[in-house]
Amino acid sequence: MAIAAGDTNIPWWKEPTKDQWYAYLAAWLGWTLDAFDFTVFLLIMVPIAKEFNVPLTDVAIVFTLTLWMRLVGATAAGWMADRLGRKKPLMISIAWFSVCNFIAGFSPTFWFLLLFRTLLGIGMGAECPAGAALAMEQWPQRSRGFMSGVLQGSWGLGFLLSSACYWLLFDRFGWRGMLWIGIAPAIAIVYIRFFVKEPEVWVENQRLQKEQQRHVTVPLAAIFRRGIVGNMLNACWFQCAGFVTYYSINALFATHLQKDLGLSTALIATPLILSNLFVFLASSSWGLFSDRFGRRWAMILPAVISIAIVPVYLLSTNTTVIIVGYILIGLFAGGGMYGQIPAFLNERYPTEVRATASAFSYHIGAIAGGLVPPILTFFATDPGWNLGFAIPMLIGAMFGLVNFVIALAVGPETRGTEMVPDLVIA
Repeated sequence: MAIAAGDTNIPWWKEPTKDQWYAYLAAWLGWTLDAFDFTVFLLIMVPIAKEFNVPLTDVAIVFTLTLWMRLVGATAAGWMADRLGRKKPLMISIAWFSVCNFIAGFSPTFWFLLLFRTLLGIGMGAECPAGAALAMEQWPQRSRGFMSGVLQGSWGLGFLLSSACYWLLFDRFGWRGMLWIGIAPAIAIVYIRFFVKEPEVWVENQRLQKEQQRHVTVPLAAIFRRGIVGNMLNACWFQCAGFVTYYSINALFATHLQKDLGLSTALIATPLILSNLFVFLASSSWGLFSDRFGRRWAMILPAVISIAIVPVYLLSTNTTVIIVGYILIGLFAGGGMYGQIPAFLNERYPTEVRATASAFSYHIGAIAGGLVPPILTFFATDPGWNLGFAIPMLIGAMFGLVNFVIALAVGPETRGTEMVPDLVIA
């Protein structure tokens, strides 16, 4: 017997249909494996710099270019997802970033590595709009915030997996082996191809566009129209702040432990694994909070708490305090702040441009985040400054956190939004 959407007399996990669960799992796989392929690079920047005899700042620029190219992939995939469906760009993206990571493992020169890690960013950017729209459009409103938290928090699971591989495999296979493992996510394409269907709300929206001859042929241009551009710019603001915060805290933490503290592989991997486990658990928990109290408060509160935590461990010289502080920050700046992004972004925009608008605002944030590693590395290692990594990381994190809170405070609340196929801007 079919279960009516919104029936609160049944457990929330019985409300979604089999097809909705299949679609969500596809997005979850894409997001987790995307995180694995991307974050593995954060753990091997120092050995790469040593092998190719290049400054660490140059290696950090590879990270920046990867993030910047995400906007290219996101824009293209957003258009494809809004016009041709959510599945195809998701499959293409997974294949793209898996193959690029694998090829990068064979790099004979630093410039070859830079090229393929940069190209990897296109696939990363393409995964986000297609996967998030596929999952959030189909998921029942009652538990969308919780499942948004599970989806976003799975970035932490991907980071956890890359950290575990670093711990178990790096000393034996080196940084190249870490990149070769990145081909494994391509297996997920088979599942998506045969088990996942397009969201009904998107299919119906396309039917209405065709029936009424009101096609949105250029979704990217449409998001700059009056009535939607202000909403989109606010989303860009809080996403920029969030990316600056995240990469100030996470992008160079392993490098900080390697260069400033000289810790072993196991001691570096342990806080990364535990912190990212907390990211997943906290993101899911704050998702429950958001379904009751709203998306904005579920992000603002952990950001405010993070403002108090970050200085404690980054200004400390005690290794235990630094590691424990970083693990705890996974509960707030890692899990809480970002867990509602899939739901919050997709609920802000109409179906005709949902993937494009979400992708654009999210990856404008990635552009800002991409500036963080080379800037922080410059101030940490340049002979004229030579601050070490802790102080630049602290300044970047605090700047991002304050802007994150302000942008959300003046932005809209989307809890309770029903995603419908109605034509809004076509």
